[in-house]
Amino acid sequence: MKTDTIARDEQRAATMKVLRHLATLSPEDPDRDRLRAEIVEDHMPYARHLAHRYVRGGASEEDFEQVAYLGLIKAVDNFDPSYGTGFLGYATPMIVGEIKRYFRDTTWSVHVPRRLQELTGALRKAVEEMVSELGREPTVLELAERLEATEEEIVEAIDASEAYTTASLDHPVGEEADGALLGELLGDQDPAFDLMIDRQVLKNLVAGLGERDKRILLMRYFRGMTQTEIGAELGVSQMQVSRLLTRILRDLRSGFGG
Repeated sequence: MKTDTIARDEQRAATMKVLRHLATLSPEDPDRDRLRAEIVEDHMPYARHLAHRYVRGGASEEDFEQVAYLGLIKAVDNFDPSYGTGFLGYATPMIVGEIKRYFRDTTWSVHVPRRLQELTGALRKAVEEMVSELGREPTVLELAERLEATEEEIVEAIDASEAYTTASLDHPVGEEADGALLGELLGDQDPAFDLMIDRQVLKNLVAGLGERDKRILLMRYFRGMTQTEIGAELGVSQMQVSRLLTRILRDLRSGFGG
């Protein structure tokens, strides 16, 4: 495990060295396209892994991979080494953002208006946030107030969320009647890989927060302080602390491309 960590650190250092050199080259320099292609090729397995996290039954893995590659290329072209951010921390949200936009626009079983697609995406995020805040599932009225929509629109969005393409895991694979089922052939992803991706993104997102926001996160999640105790230390009310935490967590979630 320690050897793998050292190897990853060395690879990241080598990537940053190439990116710094790339940033000094003019668009006409013959080495620019070669170095750019090398970085893209080195990170294509990573982009493919991100793409496979969003593939659903009936969707084309190749299409998702191509979208992930597009996000990777954009990340290479727009990355600025002088910002002090690691390349993966910059590239991951960009790749995931491209994948989610593609997923939202193309992977519906039936035609759903773009406005309703966007509301459905916002609805999922709102439910997660409000469950955390309220300790229970929010009502349709509460969701409507949070998203500034009507109750009818919320109900439509809930119904629309069922329109994604799906495939049964009991579907037989191959032509033989007694062949294997799709569900029997699906392997599990290494959870450590996903955790590494999320931690890398979160590390850079937290680094971009203001000092007070960082202090609040430290007190709440590392020191285990209550909102009341945090408020007393900051000189604000418990309600203000609750609102600050909600806003901080919302900003962090949005950084994951959500």
